[in-house]
Amino acid sequence: MRPLEDIRIIALEQYGAGPFGSVHLADLGAHVLKIEEPSSGGDVGRYVPPYRNGEDSLFYETFNRNKSSLSLDLTKPGGREVFEDLVRDADAVYSNLRGDVPAKIGITYDALKHLNPAIVCCSLTGFGMTGPRANEPGYDYILQGLAGWMSLTGDPDGPPTKSGLSLVDFTGGYVAALSLMAGLHAAKRDGVGGDCDVSLYDTAIGMLTYPATWHLNAGYVPARTKNSAHPSLVPFQAFRALDDWFIVGCAKEKFWVRLVTTLGMPELLEDARFVDFTARGEHSDQLLPLLEERFVQRTAAEWVADLRAAGVPTGPINSVEQALTDEHTIARGLIATTEHEHWGEVSQVVSPVRFGAEPSTYRRAPRRNEHFVDVVKRLGYSSARVQELVEGGAFGDPMPAGRS
Repeated sequence: MRPLEDIRIIALEQYGAGPFGSVHLADLGAHVLKIEEPSSGGDVGRYVPPYRNGEDSLFYETFNRNKSSLSLDLTKPGGREVFEDLVRDADAVYSNLRGDVPAKIGITYDALKHLNPAIVCCSLTGFGMTGPRANEPGYDYILQGLAGWMSLTGDPDGPPTKSGLSLVDFTGGYVAALSLMAGLHAAKRDGVGGDCDVSLYDTAIGMLTYPATWHLNAGYVPARTKNSAHPSLVPFQAFRALDDWFIVGCAKEKFWVRLVTTLGMPELLEDARFVDFTARGEHSDQLLPLLEERFVQRTAAEWVADLRAAGVPTGPINSVEQALTDEHTIARGLIATTEHEHWGEVSQVVSPVRFGAEPSTYRRAPRRNEHFVDVVKRLGYSSARVQELVEGGAFGDPMPAGRS
């Protein structure tokens, strides 16, 4: 069996952060059933341009492989009944909604424990389920600003800068998945579930890590650094070579020794200004010009090859294309392909979360309501019961055609 093959998760999720968190669980074998609100067309991620076809997009495919889909209207009595029947047989309810919504629509532990005392309810929200911003929507871009990330990113003389990736969304998804797994472990041990109150805001603040510790305890004021330099380790930054940029990082003294030896500048080892981390940091304005003058004498590829051979942490600054075709990317099996009726084949990066030697398998993201027949069969509904629910609008009005 796959590591999580015995886990059933009901996911009221959409767009990026929530589906990103659960896709790692799905890749590990968890049965993730997406509950999609019918009147709005389901997961908004289905409609993200520019690579979109009808109710599908490459954005949606990225975050929803290996999942199932059911259109269900929780505002209708029949829809709520189906949801509660699903909860009785599930291990977790997972959502990414505004912080005040889980309680309003009854998907918290207090609202569901009478159905399943061991249910784990993981709510990934913008700002959490408590606090002055609990009822506000949270988006990655806003949170990168609120949490101070943008004040740390970019050139010192440039504007505050967002990361090129939605890192608050993605790290928030990871935190939600980790919280959910912790809750499942506790529920299995104790027979009692509970709530995971996870937020993008908490995640973003938590990611401030050691700069926050420095600030809180020593008054350190974080600032943007030239050439993406590390705030305390010198040299550890981007350097310009003859033709391009590359990265060199001396996170240990032994790397500094290897670096200057490879550069043909052994005299720097005897220079008191550069004798250790502290000295190099205090005299960075004198050291960095010496290194910059040397690096521009050869190409980036030449320096990277020689420094790698010498055991110095280094690497090129790749384009996305170069990163995706790197020999290590291929060797680690980080690209998977699924068959798709419109796109033909969809290639995408896979989850880095792994356990065991069994290779992962992948299937395309589900069409909206694709697993309607599978779900009603598993719940043991008779034809008459299904017809009653359909007529009551439980699955939307009109119900999208489902295929198992």
